[in-house]
Amino acid sequence: MSLFKKKKTSPKEVNAINNAELKEGIANSALNILNKGEDYEELAYTKVEYGYLFNIEGHGIESLFKVITDKTTIYFAVQGPKLMRLDFSEELFRNTVDGFMEIHG
Repeated sequence: MSLFKKKKTSPKEVNAINNAELKEGIANSALNILNKGEDYEELAYTKVEYGYLFNIEGHGIESLFKVITDKTTIYFAVQGPKLMRLDFSEELFRNTVDGFMEIHG
């Protein structure tokens, strides 16, 4: 039995916001979820804006982003292997990004 407690270490977090390949892959996955006619008419001028994008050791990707189409703005999150479409407002998106970055930034 050891008299010393093992120091807990936090998982390693890497800010991946500049990883173009990762961002493109996530964006393409999100675009595949969109519905023509409801979410967009034409994808030509669609934009993707990331609030944050982290790769967390033992967890995977953690991201919040939005897809802006010719019809609407759709919010998405990535948690580990899951891509989820969210029912968010712009205010909630901003507040969530700010809170996450305050903790992890």
